[in-house]
Amino acid sequence: MKIALLHYSALPVVGGVEQVIGQHARLMVEDGHQVTVIAGRGGAFDARINFTRLPAIDSRHPQVLDFKSQLDRGVIPGAFASLVDSLVDEIQQSLAGMDMLIAHNVCSLHKNLALTAAIQRVAAQDSALRLILWHHDLAWTTSRYQAELHPGYPWDLLRTAWPGAAQVVVSELRRQELAGLTGLPPDRIQVIPNGLALSQFLILDAQTQELIIRLNLLEINPLLLLPVRITPRKNIELALRILATLREFFPKAGLVVTGPLGPHNPANAAYLENLLALRTELGLSGVAHFLAELSQVYLPDPVIADFYRLADVLILPSREEGFGIPLLEAGLARLPIFCADIPPLRALAEGYAVFFSPEANPRSVAEMITQHLSADRLYAFQVRVRTHFTWDRIYRQQIQPLLKT
Repeated sequence: MKIALLHYSALPVVGGVEQVIGQHARLMVEDGHQVTVIAGRGGAFDARINFTRLPAIDSRHPQVLDFKSQLDRGVIPGAFASLVDSLVDEIQQSLAGMDMLIAHNVCSLHKNLALTAAIQRVAAQDSALRLILWHHDLAWTTSRYQAELHPGYPWDLLRTAWPGAAQVVVSELRRQELAGLTGLPPDRIQVIPNGLALSQFLILDAQTQELIIRLNLLEINPLLLLPVRITPRKNIELALRILATLREFFPKAGLVVTGPLGPHNPANAAYLENLLALRTELGLSGVAHFLAELSQVYLPDPVIADFYRLADVLILPSREEGFGIPLLEAGLARLPIFCADIPPLRALAEGYAVFFSPEANPRSVAEMITQHLSADRLYAFQVRVRTHFTWDRIYRQQIQPLLKT
C-alpha cells in the first residue's frame, strides 16, 4: 500500500507529533508499505521513507502566520481562498498514486486553516483515497484557544465529522472530547495511544534486540536474570525450581541464564544437559532460557548490561562465590536482588538484598519474590509499559488492522 503521512513539520524537527510520525513511518515501511511523509518543514530522516516538502503547509510559513493573525480575530483574509486552491493543487500532486492519507493534527488544530480546508476538498474530490484524521490535540476543547476560534467556516472544519474519514485519537479523553464536538458515537472513534521504541529508549545493542525477538522476552514478566556461567556451584537448578513455583503466582514469569559453559571443567556439559532435562520436567521450555544453547561464547558487556535493564529481578542462588560482581551491576541498574546467603554476597549487599539459603525450599523464595513484586507499583507500571505501550505492539495490534480495514 502507498501511504502518505502529513503534518506541519517532520523530523528532524523536534516535537511529539513529529516523533510519532517518524515511528509510524518506520513501522509501516518495515511492514512492506511504501511511505511518504509530507510536511512544510523538516527533511528526509530515513532512506527508506520518501519525503515531500510543501512549504505552505508549515504552521510557521510567513503567509500562514499572517493569515492566522487575521483568522484569530475572526477575519477571513481576502487571499484565503487562493491559498486553499494552491494547496489543493500541491497536495493532489503529492498524493498522486497514493492509497491513503493520514493527516496528523492538521484537521483538529487551527495552526493552518487553509491546509485544513484543502485536505477536506482533496478528500471530497478523490473518493478512492482513504483518509485517516489522527488527532493528538483538539483546538475547540482547549481553553487557551477559545478566543481564537469563531463560528462558521473555516473554524467549524475542526469540529465537524468529515464524511468518509476515519477518526483516530491518542487517548480516551480525546475520544470523549471529539465525540462531543462532532456528534460521532464514541465507538466510531478509535483510540490508538502513543508509545515507546524500547530498543531506542534503552539504547539496546543489536544482538540484544535479536535475542528479545527470538526468545519473545517482552512477553515474560517478571523476567529473572541469572548472569552466570553454566557450572554446578552456581546452583542453577534452584533457580529453575524457584521459577516453576513463581509461575503459580506470575504465570508469565521467565528466566534468562546468560553465561556459556564454564571453561575449565568438562563436566559442565553434562551439568547443562541435566539442567535442560530439569527444565523439561518442570514445564519451563520456552520460558527458562539458557543463552549457552545459542552461543558458545560469553555475551559482550553491552548485551549483558542490556539484560540488567530488561530484567525485573536478579537471582543468584550460588553455593560458592569469591566476590559477586552481579550484585554490583544490579545495584547500578536498580534491580531487586535475591541471592544466596553466603559470606561474600552478604558482605556486599547486606541491608540491600533479600537473602536465602542455597538449600532453600524453592516455594519460600518464590513467595519472597512474589511479595516484593506485588507491592512494587513501579514494577507493575513497567510491565504495563512493556506490554501495552511499545511501538511494535501498538502497530501490530492496532495500526496494522486499521490500515487493512
